[in-house]
Amino acid sequence: MRVDFYGLVLETPRVSVYLWSPWRAAALEHRLFEAIRALPRVQLEHGSDEVILHIDDPKTCRAALQTVARVLKGWQEEADPGSERRSWRWLLEGDTDADGYDHTGEPVSLWAFLRLSLERGGPGEAEKGEEIDLEGFGLQIWGSEDRG
Repeated sequence: MRVDFYGLVLETPRVSVYLWSPWRAAALEHRLFEAIRALPRVQLEHGSDEVILHIDDPKTCRAALQTVARVLKGWQEEADPGSERRSWRWLLEGDTDADGYDHTGEPVSLWAFLRLSLERGGPGEAEKGEEIDLEGFGLQIWGSEDRG
């Protein structure tokens, strides 16, 4: 399937969305996961300390990215308009050797994580910035098993 991740076009067999350690995950991480879970053609898998959603349809994948953006835009709008500004961005990560495999011997995958930024301070106050990584929520764009 072809996935367009904000202009980065990738060919992948599937995309998986993870909620790690659900009992410790933040409410926003749960909101993101549950919003994607409500989409059609999403397969749910329960692990020992994680919940995973598998997506193998390009339209569902596009809808999942739009859903994440919609939830995060709602989170931004919840900020106190006079003294808080919220923003978010995706961080991409992947590790590979010269042959295209990660440190566990699996075909390399691209991982996407979310980082939130909070800037607080009103008129006449010094601004205080804080960055928060959503460590309980992540997205995996699987590498191809076929090395052609």
